[in-house]
Amino acid sequence: MPRKQTASTTPTIRAPRGYATLLDEIKQRVGQARLRASLSVNRELIVLYWSIGRDILARQEREGWGAKTIDRLAADLSRAFPEMTGFSARNLKYMRSFAEAWPDAAIVQQVVAQLPWGNNLRLIEAVKSAEEREWYARQAIEHGWGRTVLLHQIDSGLYARQGKALTNFSRTLPTRQSELAQQIVKDPYSFDFLSLGPQAQERDLERGLIDHLRSLIMELGKGFAFVGNQYPLDIGGQDYFLDLLFYHLHLRCFVVFELKMEEFKPEFAGKMNFYLSAIDDTLRHADDQPTIGIVLCKSRNRIVVEYALRDSLKPVGVAEYKLSAALPARLRKALPTAADLKRLRDNA
Repeated sequence: MPRKQTASTTPTIRAPRGYATLLDEIKQRVGQARLRASLSVNRELIVLYWSIGRDILARQEREGWGAKTIDRLAADLSRAFPEMTGFSARNLKYMRSFAEAWPDAAIVQQVVAQLPWGNNLRLIEAVKSAEEREWYARQAIEHGWGRTVLLHQIDSGLYARQGKALTNFSRTLPTRQSELAQQIVKDPYSFDFLSLGPQAQERDLERGLIDHLRSLIMELGKGFAFVGNQYPLDIGGQDYFLDLLFYHLHLRCFVVFELKMEEFKPEFAGKMNFYLSAIDDTLRHADDQPTIGIVLCKSRNRIVVEYALRDSLKPVGVAEYKLSAALPARLRKALPTAADLKRLRDNA
């Protein structure tokens, strides 16, 4: 006897042509609308918090409001809006600090209101300079940094490192391209996700970076697409290998990184020029911009680098990198020294 279809069972209907495409488009539009609604709610909330903080700050300066008044305001607002959790005395004080850190309403509306409240709190706690704070806010919006990544970038001093590598880009690239290229390079690069011992070789550094490729790309910045490591080039019947090869999606060019676990030497620039000429001839497409080379060294002398790059016709940059210590200083202090161990062994 055939099974009777219940009201809750959706009959199988053959989808007409184009149905799947339309379904995907609708899903995408719904997702985008939900995202816009979420961003709008966040923006309104941030502006509200800023306006409350501004009013508290003004009353404190004009009428001498103290901590007890803020406590009372928190209790009254919490009773008036029991469904909202943001009116604790502690959060009201954060609102006051927030308004003090961002006195310009236009910046709040255009920039800061695009960040979640938690990110804004981390910014005002960790960054005291207004110019630097705004820079991190704009970078977080542009690159979509979450709170953890934002804190990591602040802790690594990204503001002071961004665009600071020694380069010849202004002379070897068109103006717009050179400005963009300069902004993607740093000095020093922070490879604090690596812990290499004093006997480590360049291959160990390269292997460590590849093993932590996600962290490496986050440190390099937005736009870098990994092409390969020890990338082979056949030049004149001889084999050559590039340490790290990337393609930058915004600059529309290949970027070569050469790793050196020693101080910069002038011959490093000559070798990089050789690689860039080869890549431009063999890999670069007609629509690509000139290939850029970055030599990463353990240390570098500014004058030596400037002389090495002065007459180069290829865009080359030189930067230092910093590794994590094998053990943090506080742990090294806590561990026994060789003399301590010897003394313990002798007394055993």
